[in-house]
Amino acid sequence: MCRDHRVCSHSAWGQRNPEMLMYQHQRASERFDVIDLDPYGSPAPFLDAAVQAVSEGGEATLTWAQSRARGFWRILTAQAFLAGLLCVTCTDMAVLAGNSGETCYSKYGAMALKSRACHEMALRIVLHSLDLRANCYQRFVVPLLSVSADFYVRVFVRVFTGQAKVKASASKQALVFQCVGCGTFHLQRLGKTSGASGGRVKFSAACGPPISPECEHCGQRHQLGGPLWAEPIHDLDFVGRVLQAVSTNPGRFHTSERIQGVLSVITEELPDVPLYYTLDQLSSTIRCSTPSLLQLRSALLHAGFRVSLSHACKNAVKTDAPSSALWDIMRCWEKECPVKRERLSEASPAFRILSVEPRLQANFAVRDDANPSSRQRGLKRFQANPEANWGPRPRARPGGKAAGEAMEERRRVHQNKRKEPAEDPVQRAARLKTFPCKRFKEGTCQRGDQCCYSHSPPAPEDTAAAASPDHPKTSYQNPPGSGVAAGPGVD
Repeated sequence: MCRDHRVCSHSAWGQRNPEMLMYQHQRASERFDVIDLDPYGSPAPFLDAAVQAVSEGGEATLTWAQSRARGFWRILTAQAFLAGLLCVTCTDMAVLAGNSGETCYSKYGAMALKSRACHEMALRIVLHSLDLRANCYQRFVVPLLSVSADFYVRVFVRVFTGQAKVKASASKQALVFQCVGCGTFHLQRLGKTSGASGGRVKFSAACGPPISPECEHCGQRHQLGGPLWAEPIHDLDFVGRVLQAVSTNPGRFHTSERIQGVLSVITEELPDVPLYYTLDQLSSTIRCSTPSLLQLRSALLHAGFRVSLSHACKNAVKTDAPSSALWDIMRCWEKECPVKRERLSEASPAFRILSVEPRLQANFAVRDDANPSSRQRGLKRFQANPEANWGPRPRARPGGKAAGEAMEERRRVHQNKRKEPAEDPVQRAARLKTFPCKRFKEGTCQRGDQCCYSHSPPAPEDTAAAASPDHPKTSYQNPPGSGVAAGPGVD
């Protein structure tokens, strides 16, 4: 804990119960200026206490020598200390990315969907959960920075108190309708704000849904996800000041190159466009080759739409273009790189999308402004895995490093234990030759000596036995004593 300012972190308080500690500091005079939640897995059990124990948003000076907390959040206090700062890290990405929607709802109060934009959706679900818990105490959150990196997400928000502004929280949340066929998504706000007489603001429920039960592009059904945060997830002015502070003194941090790259991409993101599409998603839906990033960005810019990248995904396309215009551009691209329509099923999304003629004629000529500045400068925007099997490690167990080594050895010994060993090709060929060829018997086999089954006539004793009235009529069976089960292609 700093002498002049109260900072709550697991490193400062050791083994004390963090929930009880934060619940004991709910008074305005005893609240912490900064709370940094970085547990193993989900921070959901700590969010309720954290939004009550963090102080009111404000600014106070704090020198670097006074700071005791470690990690990325120190960058946020380059020259001034932000009071009311709540930092939250989530490493349970399997839950937030849609692998277990019901678990995500139980922890964060939102249903996660399997989507190419799952990383940004995870950030927005965490922000929704924070704002929802803060609203219970007439408080609300203002996002400063939301980062998806490696195998976790991390958000930085400031917490304020205000009953009037809490009423607007419903209009900041949205449900997501996502097509299971083509991946097209639509957002539906939960609330609506409108002006009233006397300069007052009127709050009401939103009207919807914005789409029909079936997707207008491919005819498939929609999945319902959310609620999630639908407002901007970054304060671009704040991010710009942080980026300037890091660029001025890059030797202060060991990862300054990566910080500059990620923050540069964040400054280029469209702040008012939630979620994104990906290049491989668009091309795989209609079964065509993938256009380059510059070609697709140029086509959107030529059509009069805005487009940007996303720090959460390498090949993301974040645009304000409607889904109909986006699929028109992909239809035009398919005309330049046609697919074999006869191989497409009539019920597939690709067939239904390509059966409609585009109303927008796309221009794929590369524009200069299609290449973002961060890409031109060659910044380290997306981190490569530093080693094989990079990701979250198992939870610490009694025994320390020795227990972990024993677990790795046990995994190595039992690896592929239940899998059947691959059959030798020579043994398989010899086994198949023991079965008579059904088509040779009918006189229709055209493989000759190349046939994998036997073309030898049956033995005389087998023919006599089959002709005997006491012997039941059966199909070809394995030779006596062969001990081989019936092979493929044999009735």
